[in-house]
Amino acid sequence: MQQIKALIFDVFGTLVDWRTSIAREAGQALAPLGLTVDGLAFADAWRAQYQPAMEEVRAGRIPFCKLDRLHRRNLDVVLADFGLNAVDETVRQRLNLAWHRLDAWPDVSAGLHALRRHYRLAPCSNGNISLMVDLARRNDFPWDAILGADVARDYKPKPAVYLAAADAFDLRPDEVMMVAAHSSDLAAAAAVGLRTAFIARPDEYGPGLGESAATVPVDVSAGNLVELAETLGTTRSSSC
Repeated sequence: MQQIKALIFDVFGTLVDWRTSIAREAGQALAPLGLTVDGLAFADAWRAQYQPAMEEVRAGRIPFCKLDRLHRRNLDVVLADFGLNAVDETVRQRLNLAWHRLDAWPDVSAGLHALRRHYRLAPCSNGNISLMVDLARRNDFPWDAILGADVARDYKPKPAVYLAAADAFDLRPDEVMMVAAHSSDLAAAAAVGLRTAFIARPDEYGPGLGESAATVPVDVSAGNLVELAETLGTTRSSSC
């Protein structure tokens, strides 16, 4: 643990509450049109298109493209499924950018600032760089770099995404820790030599529907980022 020099983070679900944020944004976008929608159901349906869309890229069936483009393709599908085909292009563009306006979980900004005292920090997300920058500015995320899918030109959990993040910092994989609320993400990072930290987000998909404990071996588990900062800070201090 004492050799870790950088932490890289999953973002959707781990750092930001995509579900209630998208529900809010959907309501705000559709209300001026006189349209109503179950915002949480809409958010869940949109998110359900996420992995299948990226799998098209991972499997080589379509070229790599930014997540904003995949989100937009998925949005058109979800609007049709909800009987909202009448939504015009201007509103679709605004709604697609809702992913740039997600709110962080309450512990995240303070936790990241505490962690940055000892480590280099970056997202390792499937979100594109402009999306990550907008979330950082909205939620006070103190990144040292923006890494992830846009840098690797592929989507997690492909090994290249994690390895490109370590390489960007000129570090060995075992000098980098992946932080996520999803066991599958951590398992993929560990498989290519990164250290791993699990953050509990038990309400990500609704009350009690997220992961409250890792289902794979991890180096560290914490209830939130402030707790992670305390744990890693103690480890770092004891090595000095």
